[in-house]
Amino acid sequence: MDTQQTQNFSAMLAGMTGIFMIFILGALAFVIFLFWRIFTKAGMAGPLALLLLIPGVGGLVVLCVLAFGQWRVAPVAPASYYPPPI
Repeated sequence: MDTQQTQNFSAMLAGMTGIFMIFILGALAFVIFLFWRIFTKAGMAGPLALLLLIPGVGGLVVLCVLAFGQWRVAPVAPASYYPPPI
């Protein structure tokens, strides 16, 4: 490969890396938003979703908090599959 071809390849790779990083940051922001909403609907503090930013164990911690935490929501009456009595 000559020098011009190497420079073109490097520029293409840098551009693709930038676009990929923007996509990854957008996806991460969306996942944090989703978990923030889940935490607030469960009656917990929304900023607990920021634990996802901890590399390696953040997702596990968030799932454990959601699985074993006390959800403070009003219970919903069980659905009845039979028609109501007349």
